[in-house]
Amino acid sequence: MPPIPEIRPGQSIELLKELHLLTRDGKLNQDSRRKLKQVHHLFHFIEPLLSELVATDSRLTLADHGAGKSYLGFILYDLFFKARDDGHIYGVEARPELVDRSRQLARRLGFTRMSFLNLCVENAIDSPALPERVDIVTALHACDTATDDAIRFAFEKQAQFIVLVPCCQAEIAAQLRSKKNESFTKTALSEIWRHPIHTREFGSQLTNALRCLQLEARGYQLTVTELVGWEHSLKNELIIARHTGQARGNAATRLEQILHELNLDELRERFIY
Repeated sequence: MPPIPEIRPGQSIELLKELHLLTRDGKLNQDSRRKLKQVHHLFHFIEPLLSELVATDSRLTLADHGAGKSYLGFILYDLFFKARDDGHIYGVEARPELVDRSRQLARRLGFTRMSFLNLCVENAIDSPALPERVDIVTALHACDTATDDAIRFAFEKQAQFIVLVPCCQAEIAAQLRSKKNESFTKTALSEIWRHPIHTREFGSQLTNALRCLQLEARGYQLTVTELVGWEHSLKNELIIARHTGQARGNAATRLEQILHELNLDELRERFIY
């Protein structure tokens, strides 16, 4: 068995048990070990961003989209926000039972600067329950089109940082599949996704590449890396976007060209607005 990940100083054992990252007797099983490693590793990337922001503005706000059971939000609050007197985390989740559960847990733990909103990501953009500006937007395995909606939310809220572990790239794969015969007559590149398994894999790769170009066109500088080893998760790509205000010169043009070349013009509004 691999060694048990180190529990960080001051970390709430009660929280880890409530999130089922520890068993009732304080131990780890294989699944909880994997989840804890992922969340701790993601915290390793996010903590410097939080520290940078609080050095210039104490009113730190973070919105976590597709929050699910709010593993990430609770760990961030426990390891960073709890020791401070300010800052707020908003968990956005469409499933009401998970929102209720998170609210109850936050109350039990005294995590008073956490709010959980029963909203889909798309509707969160205009919700009065969220502030006009949000410093950091996160989306960890947000399903369906929620990753793209989280990007749109971040643009609207003028987020300084966006942290994504993208998921559910099925939309583009479906478009590639539906227009496969038409694409065969248009471009030799259609051979890349001729076989069904390649359609799925290429659709996933292409979706994230388009998201990166979209972010760069809006003035974000990117770091694209892996979250944890591939043995832990196949949805493993981590995108960290920092707003600099300096758009990459050819990003918007490349985005347009790729959509057109691959017969995906119908998705233009998803990536260009």
